[in-house]
Amino acid sequence: MIRKLLACRAELLVTTQLRDTSSICRSDTGDCRYPQRQLAPDKSGFSLIELIVACAIIWTLTVLALPLVRAQLRHAQERDLLADLREIRHAIDRYKDMADANLLGPQKVGADNYPETLQELVDGVPLAKGTVKMRFLRRIPRDPFTNTTDWGLHSTQDDPNSGFWGGQNIFNVYTKSGLQDSQGKPYSDW
Repeated sequence: MIRKLLACRAELLVTTQLRDTSSICRSDTGDCRYPQRQLAPDKSGFSLIELIVACAIIWTLTVLALPLVRAQLRHAQERDLLADLREIRHAIDRYKDMADANLLGPQKVGADNYPETLQELVDGVPLAKGTVKMRFLRRIPRDPFTNTTDWGLHSTQDDPNSGFWGGQNIFNVYTKSGLQDSQGKPYSDW
């Protein structure tokens, strides 16, 4: 009898999903009866309206965030463009200063002591005294807007407003991108 009561109680503990656990073992007969299973109504999950509202909120936040992300990306590209232009222009100026001081080897006539190509700044130029080469750039930087190393070039003989390079020397560089900054100024004028 005690074994039956213990078995009945063990069965009751196993059936924790039942709503009414007041079932019951009759001690006199040893029968265990279980009440009818009454499942609680399913409260998990979302209704269709809740899902639609959540999706609308997420969509609205995404639409509001996209212009900010685009502006941040454009600002980063502008920062990179300025840094690359400064790097190249600084290398051209150092080349010119050293050529004017006759520290570099013989210069081409008509070059006005400016480099002939950007690759010349990377490859290096032999110094006037010795066999050592002076390098002015580690590499030609990539234009962040065109994603190439092809920069617009101006020589000292070119018209400053022309978009064509005469090929005599490199006096200045600019981006070939046709885009404009937030104030309407073309990036090629930077």
